[in-house]
Amino acid sequence: MLACPSTNTFHGGATLHHHHHHRRSQPPCWFLPFRPHFGFAKEGKCRSRSLSLLFSGNNNRNGFAVRASTEPSDDKNSDGATHIAPQPYSVKIPVGDRHIVYTSICLDDAASEPSDFFPLSVNYQERFSAAGRTSGGFFKREGKAKDHEVLTCRLIDRPLRPTMPKGFYHETQILSWVLSYDGLHSPDSLAVTAAGIAVALSEVPVSEVVAGVRVGLVGDKYIVNPTTEEMEKSELDLVLAGTDSAILMIEGYSNLLPEEKLLKAVEVGQDAVRAICKEVEALVKKCGKPKMFDAIKLPPPELYKYVEEIAGDELLKVLQIRNKIPRRKAISALEDKVLKILTENGFVSNDPTLRSNAETIAEILEEEDEDEEVIVDGEVDEGDVHIKPTSPRPTQLFAEVDVKLVFKEVSSKFLRKRIVEGGRRSDGRTPNGIRPINARCGLLPRAHGSALFTRGETQSVAVVTLGDKQMAQRIDNLIDVEEYKRFYLQYSFPPSSVGEVGRIGAPSRREIGHGMLAERSLEPILPPEDDFPYTIRVESTITESNGSSSMASVCGGCLALQDAGVPIKCSIAGIAMGLVLDTKEFGGDGTPLILSDITGSEDASGDMDFKVAGNEDGITAFQMDIKVGGITLPIMREALLQAREGRKHILGEMMKCSPPPAKILSKHAPLIHIMKVQPERINLIIGSGGKKVRSLIEESGVEAIDTEDDGTVKITAKDLSSLERSKAMISSLTMVPTIGDIYRNCEIKSIVPYGAFVEIAPGREGLCHVSELSSGWLAKPEDAFQVGDRIDVKLIEINDKGHLRLSHRAMLPATESENSNSQPTSELPIDTAELQKSTDKGSSKKVNSLAKDGLAEGKSKQPRDKIGKVRVSSKRSSEDDSVIPSKKFIRKLVSPSEDKPSMNKDDVKRSNNEAFGSVSGKDENSLVSGEA
Repeated sequence: MLACPSTNTFHGGATLHHHHHHRRSQPPCWFLPFRPHFGFAKEGKCRSRSLSLLFSGNNNRNGFAVRASTEPSDDKNSDGATHIAPQPYSVKIPVGDRHIVYTSICLDDAASEPSDFFPLSVNYQERFSAAGRTSGGFFKREGKAKDHEVLTCRLIDRPLRPTMPKGFYHETQILSWVLSYDGLHSPDSLAVTAAGIAVALSEVPVSEVVAGVRVGLVGDKYIVNPTTEEMEKSELDLVLAGTDSAILMIEGYSNLLPEEKLLKAVEVGQDAVRAICKEVEALVKKCGKPKMFDAIKLPPPELYKYVEEIAGDELLKVLQIRNKIPRRKAISALEDKVLKILTENGFVSNDPTLRSNAETIAEILEEEDEDEEVIVDGEVDEGDVHIKPTSPRPTQLFAEVDVKLVFKEVSSKFLRKRIVEGGRRSDGRTPNGIRPINARCGLLPRAHGSALFTRGETQSVAVVTLGDKQMAQRIDNLIDVEEYKRFYLQYSFPPSSVGEVGRIGAPSRREIGHGMLAERSLEPILPPEDDFPYTIRVESTITESNGSSSMASVCGGCLALQDAGVPIKCSIAGIAMGLVLDTKEFGGDGTPLILSDITGSEDASGDMDFKVAGNEDGITAFQMDIKVGGITLPIMREALLQAREGRKHILGEMMKCSPPPAKILSKHAPLIHIMKVQPERINLIIGSGGKKVRSLIEESGVEAIDTEDDGTVKITAKDLSSLERSKAMISSLTMVPTIGDIYRNCEIKSIVPYGAFVEIAPGREGLCHVSELSSGWLAKPEDAFQVGDRIDVKLIEINDKGHLRLSHRAMLPATESENSNSQPTSELPIDTAELQKSTDKGSSKKVNSLAKDGLAEGKSKQPRDKIGKVRVSSKRSSEDDSVIPSKKFIRKLVSPSEDKPSMNKDDVKRSNNEAFGSVSGKDENSLVSGEA
């Protein structure tokens, strides 16, 4: 059950359940197999309640029904015991199909130390059991958050944080778990909506409902919450979150999509969010908890006046300092000065627990007048001086933390006022001005590609490393399918980049988010894997930061890719846009003021951080965070158009890079060759248990050989010679021989009683039967050949198992019959003693004529092992094919007792087949169909 027990103490929860049903004209309201309930915790201080949301189908797109329990009703069991039963309310929201996302929100009982950063933590986790799996690790449970889970946490946090009221310091935690997953919809946008509903139903003093949706673009059709199959065809991946009246957060990626199409997608998403928020608002009115508005503690209004009077004039001068570090030190010194003055005057207490929200200065002064001591006449002698007691000066008006909070707000106010009134920013730029840009490539001589990109006081060192498939990043997800990324960008933000001392360890959520934004910005311009079969890793290390470091990573990464020789489609640049929304407050005409290429202080003091990456034709990635109630579409349109002009300027400066990108593959980069073989022959390369591929790697000297089921073979090597060796070995191993093929200068690998195994190509052997070794009769192969001899052979047969039968005799000149009178018998060089012995036995004589001797390269005599027997040496060079050996006719007198038993043609064929059938299956082969 997902219903929360009475011992739980969390303040609100939401369970979003997608459920698939058949089409019905009037879909009913489907109930969950569990029911939420609420009650008082036995030991906790807070009442807990769980919310369940059920997604049910409709005629068009499936939707969900949101249920929450209200006041309990008392029911009695058979034994008279009373239990609490909830009364569910339901609302239907069209959003998707078949998901369950459980979300809870808890508040700390006591408020934490005041800060300018709301104490909100978000944790999102995808349970492997949601897809019927278990973790692949040793402990069989979910571990630390994966990168895509961290990104979802940021999607939940970013739209909720701007809605949190200032002065609410109760630590808040949101937990979101995926409990059931169908593989059809991504749960991230659903988790945003679940968290927004949970916050709206909780005691957190938030008055607006936040919801999120995903928008895809297939063809010309915009789809809200598309399926994973639809997203594969989509040109756009946009996640949008907001309220019923404004946009709070967008994050999306596209393939150079024009600004107008992006704005249309935002409009479609905003309409969907508005529909969800209206339905949830009705639910909150029925069963939402009372909000903790009394827990909001703001600094006293009088403090703003004191800080402005003390620091106003100096603050205007300090904000005009152009460089970041000197300006930051000057502002910090001014803050200390304000604290010192207020402390010396008795207005500041060092006790953080004492905050003057209930008492104002006027109230304290009135109390001092009332406490004056009255001297009664007659109690002292006349003539004595009546001394009134001195009242102590107030020493606990303001807490130190309040002064710091107010000083920061006043500094932001003065910065915004300077920009609006004077039209100039801290570094002297106009609102649409871009900081000076400098870029150079080839910074690191040993790296495959590198670039140093500097924009103002923000600097990125981008390094590209190329590798094979083994360098790809493996993604562990809910679906039981191995996913590998051939391109990934890793962003590093050391504390030294902002002149601070900090801990170095695992990447923070911010680093993971910025790295993914830069990665998705550059991904659309990469070449297809068939054209550039490398795994690409980009590292962006921020050596100095003053705003927009993620966009500097985009620019530096693009230059580093070109320096590494990656044939990208076009150049990409990134820019961060800012906003001052309410300009009337600072003397403006009320028109929102948009800033290009914002710095860190403008990001902190402004109302928007809008990052846009792309070229002059379209957008590849965008991310917007709002720090106020939200912005409208007209403001977004103006920001996008201004961002396009800024990208054009940055791209022009990138072209001035000195030295420019090499645009050729580095000599230190590995060489990768792709070849295609028949898919059914891939196993010949792999071998049993991978033995063959390991031997190929060892013998050729390459780094790796990767095979795929479609017949693709990738060879990775450090040098060209080893690559060529491996290529030749695989080509020979996987070729499909054809009957009639001739192979020159082949080595005899082994000799067996029935023939010799000849290697026609590396790793490919065939049997040359003893009857095919010579044009004459041989008793055994050793009589004419030895292991290591080289001969020319012809393929004459391939049996059903793919075994090869070779012939050396077919490569010799044709045998000619010789008439017995053509040459005198005396010319036969035979041993007379052997002849006399045969004559005395009265045996008949047989004369065999050899038509050719198979001599190699100038050898004119045949070696003789025994008298009357000729050893045929068939060593030939493939380079001597044009030389035809002279014909010799040699007669040999053979006694019947010395002859082997004669065999007819069928016996010989059967014997040959039996011997050939013993060849091992390692001679399987395949056809090289081409190379990419």
